[in-house]
Amino acid sequence: MAKEHSFDITAEIDKQKLKDAYEQAKKVVVNRWDFKGITADFDYNEKGKVITLTCSSDAKAEVMFDTLVSEAIKRDISSKSLKEASRDVVGGGKTKIVVSINDTIGKEEAKTIVKKIKDLGLKVQASIRGEEVRVVGKSIDDLQEAIKALRGADLDIPLNFTNMK
Repeated sequence: MAKEHSFDITAEIDKQKLKDAYEQAKKVVVNRWDFKGITADFDYNEKGKVITLTCSSDAKAEVMFDTLVSEAIKRDISSKSLKEASRDVVGGGKTKIVVSINDTIGKEEAKTIVKKIKDLGLKVQASIRGEEVRVVGKSIDDLQEAIKALRGADLDIPLNFTNMK
């Protein structure tokens, strides 16, 4: 009997790396010369999975967001993990950007992933298991082909491929 191989697809991110990116982004913004004398606040709510950026101007708030994303990318966190959820003008003319942290695969995204795998025509089976998708096949080459295709697919969620057995 041939041995079956498998891997899991998740959107999970390393929370410590994200925290490091957040802290480094704060340091970078505080030490920039164009932020001297300007209120620029970062607030990380780990349980709520949001980061709130508040600044005195819209352009500076955009720089704060870009700095956060670039620090995350430096730590191998996909930019798809950080989405701008809302941008509001709050008291005193300040701009507040709420950044949501996307680290789960929803049902619709999981269905899309399974459909993309089935459309490849490979001899693999994809199944949804909560917040992850398990892909099983007899050939490691087929599994690697599925990974390659999903990496090239234009999905709005970060994908991590784990537990290759």
